[in-house]
Amino acid sequence: MSARLVFADSEAAADLLTFAARAARLDDGLVHLRAAGGALAMSCAALTSVGILDATPTVLGMRVLPIDPELECDLVVQASALTADGPDAVALPASATRTAWAGIAAPRTGWQQTGELAASVIAARAQHGMASVAHAVPDAAGEEAVRAVRSRIWGAPDEELLGLPAGVGFAAFALGFIHGDEVATVRSAGVWTRVSLTRGHVLVRRRPSAAAAA
Repeated sequence: MSARLVFADSEAAADLLTFAARAARLDDGLVHLRAAGGALAMSCAALTSVGILDATPTVLGMRVLPIDPELECDLVVQASALTADGPDAVALPASATRTAWAGIAAPRTGWQQTGELAASVIAARAQHGMASVAHAVPDAAGEEAVRAVRSRIWGAPDEELLGLPAGVGFAAFALGFIHGDEVATVRSAGVWTRVSLTRGHVLVRRRPSAAAAA
């Protein structure tokens, strides 16, 4: 692939690298980059299901940056492989990859506001969830055991988050979306819910069966 993304200023390029560094520590460590119409949407997975029998909801973090209007791309790369290429550009790795969650894009229209959440509540629930995960993971646990604990805790509905998965708080906190005393807007469209903060969005996709029962 060996290409690069050129931004209008160094701040936007640094923003992408910061997002990638945080995404590298989550779930599969991948970033989905999709550019069109002068906007670059970068997203990553905080929580995903494994296999068709896994009921774990998909929780994604997304941030949008302005970029060259002529640039169009849609690719998934290892977050840790993104590097600076001068003050206002980011070099892409030599090859892209694939992941199932990048193929289930949220709708662009049809969103209806369904509630609001204080950033302080989101942060508190994130801290509670992280403490619960740390307490529940046994010593010397293997990757499969750790994933099972994380899926159980972060995938569970949290009434303080309007019944959304606790992973919403984890994604917002881990990606640095929580800042100050703002109030996040919650919108829904079909099986998708979007929690929008100034610094980014958290997207939740429930399984169709779960959405129908809600």
